[in-house]
Formats: sequence, C-alpha cells, structure tokens
Amino acid sequence: MSADFEIERPLRGAAFGATVRLNKPLAKELPQGLPAILAEAGGLLLIPGVREISDDPALLVRLSRQFGPEVEDYRFTLTNADSIHATVPEILLVSNMAPVNKMPPARPDPAFGADGRLPVQYPHRTGWHTDQSYRRPPPDISLFYAVTPAARDSGQTLFANGALAYDALPADLKARVETLEGLHAQPGTGRSRSAARSGKTPRAFAPHERSQRQPVVRTHPVTGRRSLYLCESGQMDWFEGPFVGLEPGPEGEGAALVDVLMAHLTRPEFVYAHEWTQGDLLVWDNRCLVHAATWFDGEREQRLMWRTTVHGNPGAAYAGEAKSWIPRELVQDGA
Repeated sequence: MSADFEIERPLRGAAFGATVRLNKPLAKELPQGLPAILAEAGGLLLIPGVREISDDPALLVRLSRQFGPEVEDYRFTLTNADSIHATVPEILLVSNMAPVNKMPPARPDPAFGADGRLPVQYPHRTGWHTDQSYRRPPPDISLFYAVTPAARDSGQTLFANGALAYDALPADLKARVETLEGLHAQPGTGRSRSAARSGKTPRAFAPHERSQRQPVVRTHPVTGRRSLYLCESGQMDWFEGPFVGLEPGPEGEGAALVDVLMAHLTRPEFVYAHEWTQGDLLVWDNRCLVHAATWFDGEREQRLMWRTTVHGNPGAAYAGEAKSWIPRELVQDGA
C-alpha cells in the first residue's frame, strides 16, 4: 500500500480495473507508481474526486506525464481548434456545448437488454473503438476527466478488456487471428461500414490520412499479455479491409469476422460500465482495451469532458516508425 493512495480491485461489477483513492491533493504532490498499478489492474484506473483539476487543468497534463514521455499537443495533430483547450493545448475537449458541439451517440434500439440492463455487447451496442488506432504508432494511454458529466444513468463510458477476451477465444479462432492484420481508417475519411453499404465513393486520401495496418492480436509491451486489438463500424476501412488478405467490403468474409470478434470481445463478462461523477478521472490503456460512449440527452444536458493522450511505448513492432498522421511538410519544418 502506497502512502500516496489506496487501491480497491477490481472495479465494481467488473473482472478488471482498480479504484485509486488519493491521499494527497494533486497540487501538493503527484502520486508515484500509478503506471505499475495500471498494468497490474488490466489497463483501467478510476481516480475519483480530483475536482481540483477543473480549477487547474495543467494538473491533468502533469499527471498524464506519469504514464509516458509524450503528451499529445493537439495543435500539431490537425485537430479542429474549437476542440482544443484555450490555454492547455494538450487537452482535447469532448462536449456537446459550443464551440465543440459533439453530440452523443444514438440510443440503442431497444434501449435496454432483455435483462433490463444497459446493453454492452456488439452489435446491440455499437461505437466500440480504441483511440487513434488509425495512426502508427498508435497511442498508449488516455486520461479522461469529468468537468461536467451527464446525468446519472446516462452518458456512461464502457470498456472491454481485450486480454480477457483473447484468453477466452476458441482455439480455432485464436489460430485464425494470430498473424492477421486489421486495416484501421480515420473517421471522416468516408471509409466506414455505413459509407460502404450506401455505395458512396470515399474521398481521396491525403498521405497522412491513409488507413493503417494494425495487428489483430497485440502483445502488450509492459505485461507481455496478448490482446485483441480491433474496432468496428466507424474505425475500420470497409473498402480495402477490414482485414488484410480477407475478402473486403461491408458484407464480405472480413466483415463476418469483425462481427464474430467484436461480439466476443464485448461479452458482458469482459466489460466495465462507468457511471460518471463530477471530478472522476479514468486512465485507460489503449493497447489492451476498447471503449464506447453511451447516449445522454444532448438537447437538454450540457456535458464537458477533458482528454489527454500519452505516447511513448507502443511496442517493438513499431520501433523507429515516424508518426503516420503528421504531414510530411510539418515534419520537415520541425513541428
């Protein structure tokens, strides 16, 4: 037990994760040892009650640096300026409020499962992804802080554990995906499953927007555990993929495999659903988790969340790679 915090494992209602309750204000002293706790907890930490971040957003960046050598500066990643914090450019704004105006996802139909509970399993629940998988190297860690969360029982964030899901794969399916690569597409490039089904022609790629190959089975560089690593409808390339070497398209062999894997990955026993309280901070590992947002009443409620993204240890498979998402002219200019 550290003098800096107390730990409860696992997260309530889940088979992984941990709650970390800090014993000291962040402004006084940053806690030490959180990256090791994150790894031991299967990639998800809840740090509740850190409301001081709302008054001093730079604290979120300082804490983020505990998890890796680089905290993304959103000014240099082609992010819309309206979604970047006015004074701390390492913070991405996720909000339905102006000027961001990012509305929540639609409610599932039906809104609840047969058991009356929040649906989590694909395809009843859609929107499952891991942050920026359309980039090489992809990021390591995300931190997500509730400045103004949605009302209780809505606006949840769901997490599915790719390591638990991989371990539980049937042997034949595990062998099938062992060396398979997914083709991940940047949202907004017109390569989603719905776009492919509609017959729309995707717009031309800029070089830094090209879809990126990623292993479907990814070895964690810290724990050595193997995890499923893929997304679904909106963040895979449904024109050239979703998998390299399998029949492409929204109804082909690759599409059928996505549906099987995502339904398995998001089985309730692998999922945690977080109900947000103001001042909550979640830290998650994109190398082994996928997540999804849920509906809230965006017409009546105001929601504001802050996110940081940490890079630095994607694993040996990415060693020495340049950042795929930085335009060549910016690299040459030293940005």
